[in-house]
Amino acid sequence: MEIKPIFSALMRSKTGPILVAVQVALSLAILANALHIVSVRQAVAARPTGIANEEQVFNISVKPLRPGGHEEQLAAQQAQAAALRAIPGVVSVADTNQIALSNSGNYNSVAASRDQLRTSASPTLYLTPDSLVKTWGLKLVDGRDFNAQDVVEVDRNTSKAFASVALVSKALGQKVWPDAASYVGKKMFYGTGPEAREVTVVGVVETLQTPGAAMGAEGEWSTMVAMRLTGTWRNLYTVRAEAGQRDRAIKDAEQALRKLHRGQVVLHTTTQSEERAKRYKADNALCWMLITVSVLLMVVTASGIVGMASLWVTQRRKQIGIRRALGARKIDILRYFVTENLMITTTGIAGGLLGALALNQLLVSKLELARLPAEYMVVGALASWALGIAAVYGPAWRAASISPAMATRSA
Repeated sequence: MEIKPIFSALMRSKTGPILVAVQVALSLAILANALHIVSVRQAVAARPTGIANEEQVFNISVKPLRPGGHEEQLAAQQAQAAALRAIPGVVSVADTNQIALSNSGNYNSVAASRDQLRTSASPTLYLTPDSLVKTWGLKLVDGRDFNAQDVVEVDRNTSKAFASVALVSKALGQKVWPDAASYVGKKMFYGTGPEAREVTVVGVVETLQTPGAAMGAEGEWSTMVAMRLTGTWRNLYTVRAEAGQRDRAIKDAEQALRKLHRGQVVLHTTTQSEERAKRYKADNALCWMLITVSVLLMVVTASGIVGMASLWVTQRRKQIGIRRALGARKIDILRYFVTENLMITTTGIAGGLLGALALNQLLVSKLELARLPAEYMVVGALASWALGIAAVYGPAWRAASISPAMATRSA
């Protein structure tokens, strides 16, 4: 079959083919970028927090209605932690000021030297008198965990004391000391200048995400310091339960804390799985929205192709009948319409690839999205070709099934 006669026929009625080609181009440009955004967002949502077996971890905040002074609060914290540790099925408990993926946390700028004009990074700051390494199952890749001698007890209402040792995430160490082989023993400063608070790094964890879990390396810029605070509005504990015991342990924990405070307490409990779901709720909603829009665009494009092909079949019934009378086979008629559609679709794909690159450039400049990989354009092009063939096949088959006698009588 020659392409030239098909091209000549298309040029005699340009409006329909142009509109379909534009539809294909727009669909491809949006589809390729939508697939890319969905892939990026899903990869972000699937990143490990560093917490092992998140489904076994829950977090419970405790707010006594009568907190008392510094010593009373210290005693209450120790009693609360002891009550939680005594619950059957609880593996480990740690007092902390914030939770990974909670979207609410404490961030402080750090530097490798007091003399820096600008700080090196702005990591999150986990405060704990216990072992988050143990409770969260963090992987310690260098150095050691905190011990009892490291812990500093601070009343926020009267003291500005600060811890002397810290643990850092590997990602933060690479940012602050990019040329160092080890970060253990390094001095790190919260802030710069003479009032910067100095700590010594005693350990490095492989991964620990921040409460915000931002995209990029900064989502893993985390520090931990050994501190027990009073003067805060609530105490927060993160608890690891045995496999399959989390839900029961949550109920027992709430009962134990209410009993400890004779009901004079406000509790709020979340699981780490719930924190992950809440953190990425918007990302998942965006992904589903993009998938829905992409599917609708493909449906509209397919409808346009079906409509155009059906119209052409109706307009060419006499031509088809004559060709059939002259010996054209069904496969010849079918191939004609499929080839015609492929020419239109290919033109649209060429424009769509350029449109996809232009749209991605806009997203990169405005939203700091990553560059569009070539494989997404290839997948989009293949999907467009497959859609074009599938959409035109029904009208093309009806055209091939027209008998010469019927075509000439209806002409």
